[in-house]
This record gives sequence, structure tokens and C-alpha cells, in this order.
Amino acid sequence: MHLADHIEVNPRVMLGKPVFRGTRIPVELLLRKLSEGATEQTLVEAYPQLTPAGIQAALVYAAEALSLEHAEPLAA
Repeated sequence: MHLADHIEVNPRVMLGKPVFRGTRIPVELLLRKLSEGATEQTLVEAYPQLTPAGIQAALVYAAEALSLEHAEPLAA
């Protein structure tokens, strides 16, 4: 999977946050919706520009981004 086919970072779009290519839909929004229990189907229905492959790319992107970060303990 080529992430660049689905995800882009452009300083002129959403202040440089990762978005789905050709949209202003932030990857962060999709991840939050998934964490709240949204399904792939409901996301594609709500955001017709998204595809199942794009949703999968967002998950891969998030995992890759986290692998590069220094993790801090979460507050209890």
C-alpha cells in the first residue's frame, strides 16, 4: 500500500495536518470516529470521498507516525 495515494500533508490544507488526498478530511477525525465506535461502513456513508483502502491507509499512517514518536505516560 502506498500511503501517499491516500494521505497527504500540505501546509496549505488544514494547517498541514494529514488529510485524505484531495479532501479536507483530517486523518485525526477518522481515527477519533473509529475510537468512538464508528464502523467503516458508517464512515464511508458519512464521508463519500473516503474508501475502505483510504481508511486502512489512515490506520497504517497512524501506526507509522506513532512508531516515530517518543511516548509519554498517560495521566491516570
